[in-house]
Amino acid sequence: MVKVSDLQFGYNGRLIFDGLDMQIPRGKVTVIMGPSGCGKSTLLSFFGGRLKPSRGEVRFDGEVVPFGAGERLYAMRRNMGMLFQSSALLTDLSVFENVAFPLREQTDLPEPLIRILVLMKLQLVGLRGARDLMPSSLSGGMSRRVALARAIVLDPAMIMYDEPFVGLDPISMGVIVSLIRELNDAMGLTSVVVTHDVHEGCSIADYVYLLGNGKVMSHGTPEEMQNSEQPETRQFMRGLPDGPVGYHYPATDYGEDLRGNG
Repeated sequence: MVKVSDLQFGYNGRLIFDGLDMQIPRGKVTVIMGPSGCGKSTLLSFFGGRLKPSRGEVRFDGEVVPFGAGERLYAMRRNMGMLFQSSALLTDLSVFENVAFPLREQTDLPEPLIRILVLMKLQLVGLRGARDLMPSSLSGGMSRRVALARAIVLDPAMIMYDEPFVGLDPISMGVIVSLIRELNDAMGLTSVVVTHDVHEGCSIADYVYLLGNGKVMSHGTPEEMQNSEQPETRQFMRGLPDGPVGYHYPATDYGEDLRGNG
């Protein structure tokens, strides 16, 4: 569904990606992991055409993803759903109106049909009874589920999840984990999950990519990744404090810095 070829990108003098290659298989749940700041969420911006590579290209369903604006990009985005880390619900709209918003913006469907589609998506995430609530009345887990209903309301070919497990209690996290897997299989979706939660990510993944140092450090099935003896992979998957991934951000000599010469 998505093919990333020789992707290079950086900003403020820092290289984020340096020749990144990746393929997202159609119809599967692909989990992208890596240390904080390695560019996991940034990668999703290339999938949706929000950022332009310095080198290389990203293809979605066989077509190069354009950058910026234009009908071609907007048409491509209609086949993509996005669950934002913060849920990004519109605070002045009810649950029902939040889910209906993409339908009103992107289609000319009559109101009776919009109502049916919204109720169907809310039923899928277990929140049909909450349709009249405002976002301020929702728990973190409920907000995430409403955002998920909105992300799938246009029946996209692919849905991207940006850190979907952050800030959730164990029960809400379990609900979201189950929904990602069940919706992917029931709706024939291609799912891309960006997370640093090893256990939850591996529990639903068909395939895992581990990013670091601007490239794919390793990739494979969850079992292959968890049993890997590659030092970087082993450190991340097992949460080891010591290993190739250093604790300190690159800096000048400590003593020289203290003396004002750094």
